Amino acid sequence: MKNALKELEELGQSIWYDNISRSLVTSGALRRLVDEGLLGMTSNPTIFDKAITGSADYDTQLRDILVKNPGAATAEIIQALMVKDIQMAADVLSVAYDRTGGGDGYVSVEVTPTKARDTEATNAEVRQLASRIDRKNVMVKIPATKEGLPAITRAISEGYNINVTLIFSVRRYKEVAEAYIAGLEQRAKEGKTVSGIASVASIFVSRIDTLVDDLLGKKIAGEKDPAAVSPLKGLLGKVAVANTKLVYQAFKEIFEGPRFAPLRAKGAKVQRPLWASTGTKNPAYSDLLYVETLIGPDTVNTVPPAAYTAILDHLHPARTVESDLEGAKNVLAGLAASGIDINAVTDTLEEDGVAAFEKSFDGLEKFLQQKKVRSAEVTAG
Repeated sequence: MKNALKELEELGQSIWYDNISRSLVTSGALRRLVDEGLLGMTSNPTIFDKAITGSADYDTQLRDILVKNPGAATAEIIQALMVKDIQMAADVLSVAYDRTGGGDGYVSVEVTPTKARDTEATNAEVRQLASRIDRKNVMVKIPATKEGLPAITRAISEGYNINVTLIFSVRRYKEVAEAYIAGLEQRAKEGKTVSGIASVASIFVSRIDTLVDDLLGKKIAGEKDPAAVSPLKGLLGKVAVANTKLVYQAFKEIFEGPRFAPLRAKGAKVQRPLWASTGTKNPAYSDLLYVETLIGPDTVNTVPPAAYTAILDHLHPARTVESDLEGAKNVLAGLAASGIDINAVTDTLEEDGVAAFEKSFDGLEKFLQQKKVRSAEVTAG
């Protein structure tokens, strides 16, 4: 009997796991997920912050680092802990990588979030991480900031697998696709192969509804005309999916278009859209709202553990990402008519996303700095 993961794969969608921890790998749990049909994994600074500060799994490696180099910089320690997790996860997922001929089986790791506004520093860390991890099935994540766009082109032109993260708008998505294609074109111009390079464009979904629903709620509360309330309520929980469906249409137009055709003929892969932030945050909505509505070919959905369990338990896969496109356009038109600017929303979310990852990284640095101090005190004592 097929499980939902296999059915989704047949429909062209890969399910990745938006979580990582040392114990997930060492306990054999990740291997079991891969055996069930999991096809990849993503991580970010917030996930690593929770993993490292929430367990003692990293203490042995931390002690070893400090014994060898008591003055190790905290940022270097963080990277060392992350690299080991990514290497181990990549080794487990190599089974999926081999089975899909390099189509899936990837693990993603993010550049230091404080470098999101620095193109050169981002590219330097992409090279460093890729070299240090040294696994063919690893993607380095670059935030889709204005400064990140040229970094994407450079990284692709140098042959690295890249996960472009923190995309919220159709507008920015198109710029990311352009950056990817430009990188491939540069490689082709230099006589280098364009085959074998993998990339995904990570579009964040649920965060849009979280912010938009809050804005709509304030408008509803302040609306004195009952006739005006109904259209506003009709937009609740609808904007994120509508926006994401239009991203998919942009994906098709770009990668089925004439510019990409010569690259495709040379063996280049499309840059698949990856739906991120797909756990449902509002308990009034379906627990699979951002999964069941966005299924289609050449897509990835990276899901948190609760959504992964729900997929296996009660998802009935069907191709949905192109259903009711007129309805999606009407939702965004209705949002504009309400006075809410979707571009202002997505710009805010990008800023907030970068800031949130910086905060997580800062928190992890402080935690490990305290560990270093305690370790030094024990050694001195």
